[in-house]
Amino acid sequence: MGWLKKVVKDEAEEVPVAPEGMPHFIDLGDYSKKRVSDRSMGIEIKLAEIDSYEDIRGLSNYVYDGNILILDFSSIMNDDLTLKRIITELKRLVEDIDGDMAGISKNLLIVAPKRVVIDRKRIHRGSR
Repeated sequence: MGWLKKVVKDEAEEVPVAPEGMPHFIDLGDYSKKRVSDRSMGIEIKLAEIDSYEDIRGLSNYVYDGNILILDFSSIMNDDLTLKRIITELKRLVEDIDGDMAGISKNLLIVAPKRVVIDRKRIHRGSR
């Protein structure tokens, strides 16, 4: 927590101090608004929900543009046919751009463009 306070203090001119005994909260909304204007043409991470097979075309454009896409497919978890079609199409996309794809959890999938490798090993506390 001390590191976060130092980073925020270095970024902002004045850091508000919470009254004694009250927890100190940092408003990350202001931080994200400031960062949007500072961005250069770098990689973005997009979070999207996918509800149907037709959503793939629009969402895959983000990956073709060189961004990372995190897909939440919880709304179609019970539709095996649609889920299989979407995964097949995403595999084709990844092969086409020489990218990478991996499951994050039961309902999240990450799709990365070329030159971005997804490490599939989980980091556990105390391990390197």
